[in-house]
Amino acid sequence: MKQARFIAAARLELLAEVLYYSKAESGLGARFTSAVEEALLRALAFPMAGSPCAASTRRVIVKGFPFFLVYRPEREGIVVFALAHHARRPNYWKSRTARR
Repeated sequence: MKQARFIAAARLELLAEVLYYSKAESGLGARFTSAVEEALLRALAFPMAGSPCAASTRRVIVKGFPFFLVYRPEREGIVVFALAHHARRPNYWKSRTARR
């Protein structure tokens, strides 16, 4: 079975946003988590369907939220490098891909 593997920095981004949305409105953190999980499932099922991105990565939109997952397909599944906001700090995550 294919798996999604988050690098540590991407996992921290996910946790920070879940916390933010949980504090913003009751149930919103859970909806955000579900939307991220759905995006992960799409990326796992169709890894080459994500839009091409910098540093040989791809991205898939988190529906209903201003984020996308930056990932790279690999034999075992995908490696997630970032949970990036659409309008903040473009390509800040590119240095994360060099070590992998």
